Amino acid sequence: MSVVGFFGTYAFENGEWKTLSEGELPPLSEPSLWIDIHDSDITSVVYAPAGPGSGVAYLGLTPRTYFENPNASDPTDVLREASGLAAWWALVSSGSDVVAKQAEILGFLAEDENPDEFEWDESEDVDEIDDGEVFVEVKTKRFLAALDLPLPTELR
Repeated sequence: MSVVGFFGTYAFENGEWKTLSEGELPPLSEPSLWIDIHDSDITSVVYAPAGPGSGVAYLGLTPRTYFENPNASDPTDVLREASGLAAWWALVSSGSDVVAKQAEILGFLAEDENPDEFEWDESEDVDEIDDGEVFVEVKTKRFLAALDLPLPTELR
């Protein structure tokens, strides 16, 4: 029996979510947010307008880390993306404390890591591990809540 992780692709535009085909990224009217959850390990987040960010961030692992391939994605700059996402949040919400929101968002974003440096701490109690650290769809739900967005139906 093999275990398959969660996959889902969603676009938020005009105040509502659309479910898309896996990996599908159609042209979206701004402001928009696109999330693509891959195998419960990576959530790609594409946001527009990008503001001071690049418009692309990751939750869980980055493609470079997950696929152990430096060409799988551009290098990440979590401070830049937290700034861009906080600016995006200010645009779509009634929030005004962009600095506090940037700090909150920063806690969700994935950085490039060396896969060889991952170690399982066998002394760690698996019951004590937060589901958001294991299943990126849980972290994605929390991230969307931090952005004051509703959840796509499949993530509720």
